[in-house]
Amino acid sequence: MALLPILCYPDPKLHKVAKPVVEVDPRIRTLVADMLETMYEAKGIGLAATQIDVHERVIVIDVSEERDEPLVLINPELAWTSPTTHLNEEGCLSVPGIYDGVERFDAVHVRALDLDGKPRVIEAEELLAVCIQHEMDHLMGKVFVEYLSPLKRNRIKKKMLKAQREDEQ
Repeated sequence: MALLPILCYPDPKLHKVAKPVVEVDPRIRTLVADMLETMYEAKGIGLAATQIDVHERVIVIDVSEERDEPLVLINPELAWTSPTTHLNEEGCLSVPGIYDGVERFDAVHVRALDLDGKPRVIEAEELLAVCIQHEMDHLMGKVFVEYLSPLKRNRIKKKMLKAQREDEQ
C-alpha cells in the first residue's frame, strides 16, 4: 500500500470526468487499498479516484466511528434519490480547511460493483448519503465549492492558491 498525493482545488485535473472501470482486477484492488490508506491518513471519510489524479470511477468511504467499515463503490450510479433534501456542512480533502453548506438528497440508492466485481445496491441516508453524493460529484469533475456563490468560490480559490504558493516557498 502507498500514500497517494491528493490534488488541491483549483487544480484543473479535479474537473476531469472519470471513465468507467472495465474490469475489477489486481490493479483496481491495489488502487482501492492505496486510496483507503490515503483517506485514513488524511482523516477523511471519503475519497474519489479523481482526487488522486486517477480518472476512473472508484470511490472509497468510511463514515464509521471506529474507521473500520470501508465501503468501496466501483462504477457507482444513482438508482434513486429521495424527494427531500437538506443543507449539509461539507468539507473536502481537496479543499482543506474549507467548510460550507451544500444541498443534498436526504437518501439515495446507488448501484455499484464491489471489490470482487459483484454488483450491489447501497441504500444510504444521513452522512453516508451525503458522502456518496459528494464523492460521485468528484467522478463527474465537480468540486463541492462549485455549489457555492461565485463570490465565495473566488475567495476560496484565492485562499487555496495563496496556501499553495506559501507551501512551495
